[in-house]
Formats: sequence, C-alpha cells, structure tokens
Amino acid sequence: MTTATLTASPPHQDGWFRRSERWLDERGKGAWIVAMVLGFIIFWPVGLALLAYMIWRKRMFNGSCRTRTQARVAFSSTGNNAFDAYKSDTLRRLQDEQDSFEAFLQRLRDAKDKAEFDHFMDDREAKSPESAEKENA
Repeated sequence: MTTATLTASPPHQDGWFRRSERWLDERGKGAWIVAMVLGFIIFWPVGLALLAYMIWRKRMFNGSCRTRTQARVAFSSTGNNAFDAYKSDTLRRLQDEQDSFEAFLQRLRDAKDKAEFDHFMDDREAKSPESAEKENA
C-alpha cells in the first residue's frame, strides 16, 4: 500500500479520530472548545491533549470552520442559471448594504469622537489660567 493510497482513502475508511475531527469541524470552533472543556472535566490529560492539538493545528486562532465551509457553498453553482443569477444579485446587494451600514457606523463613530474632542477642548479652555484672567479683567 503506497502513501497516496493511505492519504486518499474514502471517508468511510477513515478512523474514529478523523471522523471525530471532521464532525467537530462541521460544528465550528465552539464544538472544539466544548470538547476540550469536557476533556478537562473527565480526565485532565485529555483536555490538555485537545488544547495542544487545537493550538498545533491552528484551530484555536482561526475563524470558525463552519464559516469557511458556508462561504464555499454560498458561491458555488447550483446548476439553475436563473437561481444562480438571483443569488449572486442578492449577495451583491447584501454586501453593498453591509458596506453602506459599516460606512454609516464609521461616520457615527467619527462624529462622536469629534464631539467628545470638542467638549474636551472647551473644558480645557474654560479651566486654563488665561481664561480665568480674562474673566477677572
């Protein structure tokens, strides 16, 4: 049996470890964290081994595994041209709305920052010794 045969084995021939890994990946990072916590509760070396595996495989710091899978599915073709056109238009419109909303939020943050800065400068000017001398004169 060659190395290519071992790495390209069908899913039904995978061991329990690979099936468990795939099952956790389908459910996302939260499932990995729950498994790790349960491992610590049941027998602490199991939890520690899961934590080490998550860090080693970079599962702890990546985005959700489910999000990556859903992104691939969202942009894949269904075979129905009319539906694919509708889906791409809807996704583009939603992306445009999200971009507009994020720009709106940024403008709100900028306006709030400017208002706070102006208030700070007004308070600072009111408390400065030069302004006190002007009021006494």
